[in-house]
Amino acid sequence: MKHERVSRLVIIMPMILLAGLTAHCKRDVSLLEPATHPSFGEVFQDDFVSGLDYAAFANSKYDAFEIDDDVSWKGVRSIRITVPGLNDPSGWFAGGVFYSTFPRDLSGYTALTFWGKSDKTTVADIGFGNDNTGNSLYQVLQKGIVLGTSWQKYTIPIPLADKLTAETGMFQYAAGPDAIGLGGTIWLDEITYEKGNAVSNPRINLASANVSTTAGMVIDPGITGVTFTVDGADLTLELSLTYFTMASLNESVATVMEDGRIVALSEGVADIVIQLGAAAEQTLRVTVGDAFGPGLPAPVPAVPAQQVISLFSDAYANHPGINWNTGWQYSTAVLEMVDIAGDAVLLYRNLNFVGVEFTAPTIDAAPMTHFHLDIWTPDPTSLPKVFKVKLVDFGANGVWSGGDDVEYELSFNANDGLETDTWVSLDIPLSSFTGLTQRGHLAQLVFSGDIPTVFVDNVYFYYQ
Repeated sequence: MKHERVSRLVIIMPMILLAGLTAHCKRDVSLLEPATHPSFGEVFQDDFVSGLDYAAFANSKYDAFEIDDDVSWKGVRSIRITVPGLNDPSGWFAGGVFYSTFPRDLSGYTALTFWGKSDKTTVADIGFGNDNTGNSLYQVLQKGIVLGTSWQKYTIPIPLADKLTAETGMFQYAAGPDAIGLGGTIWLDEITYEKGNAVSNPRINLASANVSTTAGMVIDPGITGVTFTVDGADLTLELSLTYFTMASLNESVATVMEDGRIVALSEGVADIVIQLGAAAEQTLRVTVGDAFGPGLPAPVPAVPAQQVISLFSDAYANHPGINWNTGWQYSTAVLEMVDIAGDAVLLYRNLNFVGVEFTAPTIDAAPMTHFHLDIWTPDPTSLPKVFKVKLVDFGANGVWSGGDDVEYELSFNANDGLETDTWVSLDIPLSSFTGLTQRGHLAQLVFSGDIPTVFVDNVYFYYQ
């Protein structure tokens, strides 16, 4: 078997966009013709087209990508991706982008298509628009594509082709270990942009059609994706906010910034009209109040510090390295850190579920008897509304999917004291988490339910 590489390997690291670094000179552009770029759609068909480079994502397996001379859907060669297993020292996952060294005009195409398969059922995130510059404007990603063991054609719609007159981000992918930690092999072939695909009925999805905030706050519009009908089936994509046009119908109450976020200005109601070209439209109602959120902080904890392992509280020293929003797939939660009368509080908006992780190190809560948190919500809490709390222990090996993980989730409703517009203290016996048969390596906490706005404070384990 012969293996070849694209001309360069570049590692994609986090990048910061610096503004204002242009020279102070002027040029009369009124007489210039608009730039034109080649419009061919081929990316890989037995080989890569001229001018294409590869860049691996940071922390990925940098040598995951190869050319395979023995396996193909059409012709004689394909792209072969080696997905690492759990704890593989060569990388956490396989992922990267194929980008063009010169812009292409893709405005005449309707979809990116490719053929794919795997040595076993594998889940991958695939899309386009990432050009490895840190300034990618029009990214598109389809998460959770299932690759089977037989060749199949996949179609990813172009949401608004008029935007792609000078695109360099041709193709991106990411895939990690499966549910039991095993890696595998993916093959991709015949990657190209096509015209005339059966793509229709775009629908803009919002985490919530109504959000509440206070003057001076900056909020995300909560666009969770756009759903298309492709060959008769629904398919949802995540898009850069730059694809959308947004306008406030009440600028004195709330206005939209250039990056798509919304600034609340004064008390009142503003409808934000969100459009994807002329194809789809959605309205977000923003209610700006002058008394949103708790006026007073949560009750000060009374448990002595020596009996506490704190995750979040101004009253104690907190466990290090906690990620309060892991950004897991399908989570719509937006996290803000707010100040309530001098007390730091976590605020989750658009909450369907949110992962909280503390793996460096994990927590030994075996000596503890209770788990405590204080929550406050402006949302209705009458039955059947629930707020859920899950604890996850990674087991003695301290890693997820290591074969010894345990978890358990509890639900709380109005019968358990859940109320609106008041701090509710939950003191939960750890014995109530009946499926949590070990607590020596706690690593995750999950909040979920159908209460989309929740203030959280004083999260800790304790014994009594």
